[in-house]
Amino acid sequence: MLSIRICPQCDKSYSDSNISYCLEDGSRLSFPYFRADSNIQPSLFDTETPTVISNSINLGNLEVEIRDTSVRIGDDDLDVAFCRTLRIPDDGSVYDLPASLGDFPVFRVSDYADKVPEHWKKTGGVFIPMYQSEALFIEFRARKRWQPVVAKVATGKVNAITGEEWHQHLFDEEQDYVVVPPQQWLDGYKTSTNIVRQFVAMPLGEGYSVESQMTGAEESGGMQIIVYKPFEGLFEYSQTLRSVVSGGTPYTAPPTIEMGIGAGGKIKQKIYEDKYGVETWDADTYGRFFVHIVNSRVFKEITGVEPPSTPIEIDTYLEYEIPFFEVYDEHLKDVKPQEKLFEIKPIDLIDKMKQTPKNDKLKVEDGEW
Repeated sequence: MLSIRICPQCDKSYSDSNISYCLEDGSRLSFPYFRADSNIQPSLFDTETPTVISNSINLGNLEVEIRDTSVRIGDDDLDVAFCRTLRIPDDGSVYDLPASLGDFPVFRVSDYADKVPEHWKKTGGVFIPMYQSEALFIEFRARKRWQPVVAKVATGKVNAITGEEWHQHLFDEEQDYVVVPPQQWLDGYKTSTNIVRQFVAMPLGEGYSVESQMTGAEESGGMQIIVYKPFEGLFEYSQTLRSVVSGGTPYTAPPTIEMGIGAGGKIKQKIYEDKYGVETWDADTYGRFFVHIVNSRVFKEITGVEPPSTPIEIDTYLEYEIPFFEVYDEHLKDVKPQEKLFEIKPIDLIDKMKQTPKNDKLKVEDGEW
């Protein structure tokens, strides 16, 4: 079965699952569909049969499952993918959106229960491999363009839109979620008007993560995502909800294998206002999952599989002439930024602080001559 993606501008088709942009005009390709008239075998990371990823207690009533290299929430509502991309320089400039250079592969925690840390089995969910200092963005692939859903995203249980502590509730005081559509991507933390700071993977325990800056600890790591559907009838749809499967057992592994998310360079991106209103969304109809992030070395130890290729450098963009993307969204309003994330320290600044001695005067000691 062959996975096909189409360019919406020139209609060129691609069968390489690692390509998410058109090599002719740079447009982001369509969501992949599958064609059976091919002798090409699915790659190691392809999953033809959907698999339920939860192995914790039944906390949501929307099924969550792996589909190819994305995670699907609901019967046919939303696919969430984690896309490898260029790390934006933290040089004070604000960059347009970088292109996707392929999805990270997604693995179920429960499939490696004898090799993952014990606390992973408590949270359940999935894990993805990333290199230190590698960047990603989240792509929301709406399955029904006429039916919006909302998604809340946290890293280390810190909300990526507001900087507040993770919670599952929907409040009307401030919007701490994205509405899909129109939101198609989330590239980082909302730190100011029309700007986000890029999601960048860094080791836990070294103070780089936004979780560390907001809470003073690094206990959760990874990413947390929850998706809510609207109340039935508002968008003329009907769907039978299904339950999430449960399970799980204990194991101990070193805590240093995990990665958190720090803040990188600035990207021009809006978080679109919810034009429907918080009362549109059914807080009792949702699906959620925990995304653990492991470094490349430990990924191989857990799965027995070589990690994906090395991080993308700026030379890759130059070599293939990959464009940045400007979104023409002047008609859509941006959510008001919150103070908590405004002053988060980017990774490059933390690096400099670690290298700078704390003493104001660097006294030179004399010795015997």
